[in-house]
Amino acid sequence: MNEPTTHHTAPLAVHHPTPLTPAPLHAAPVVPVQPGHVPTVASVVLPDGRVVTGYAVAPAHPEPVASKPAVSRTAVNVALGGVGFLAVCGGLILLTSFIAALTAFIGQLIILAAVIFGGWIAVQVFSASGHRGATTVNIRKAVIKRNHFHG
Repeated sequence: MNEPTTHHTAPLAVHHPTPLTPAPLHAAPVVPVQPGHVPTVASVVLPDGRVVTGYAVAPAHPEPVASKPAVSRTAVNVALGGVGFLAVCGGLILLTSFIAALTAFIGQLIILAAVIFGGWIAVQVFSASGHRGATTVNIRKAVIKRNHFHG
């Protein structure tokens, strides 16, 4: 039935890192500094009974931020008026561009209508000079058209 199969794997290569030799350290001279006062040691008893002892450190106070001078309402109104003026100018430029484009479009429509109407008139004029609805008789070098009635 099912026989167990064995899988042959290649031997694993193990790479060991080589330690770097540290650069020689030159000991910095230790200068003893006497504090201006000896800090007090505080002990705190935790709820589980352990006692933690250490120096009390005063919290660091950040530098006070210089308060910004309040901006006058006049300056705000002038700035907003300038922004509004620029917006109106931009809108007027767009409006004049739109009007110019609309005028050109209407002009092109008028020219197109004139060409189409002129072509229709030309077709009417030139097709009427043919033999439509009349018989042409040449008598003594004169051309006389007589209506042709179907009856």
